[in-house]
Amino acid sequence: MSDQNTLHRQTWVAVGPAGAVGSILRTDDGFEVRLPGRSAEGGVYPTLAVAKSALFAALGPGAEYPEFHEH
Repeated sequence: MSDQNTLHRQTWVAVGPAGAVGSILRTDDGFEVRLPGRSAEGGVYPTLAVAKSALFAALGPGAEYPEFHEH
């Protein structure tokens, strides 16, 4: 997982019908999923595609696939 010394090179915000539902940060370790309102991080994944899938799965049954916007 990342720490305060990790450089975040890129960020993607996941946007669903109700607004932002999560984000993905590219770090030295991979792609870190963050979910608002959850104390634990969503994990670090080796590729952006896997991180997007993990974020979508964490949204739960019936959720729409979010749009991902790079910032």
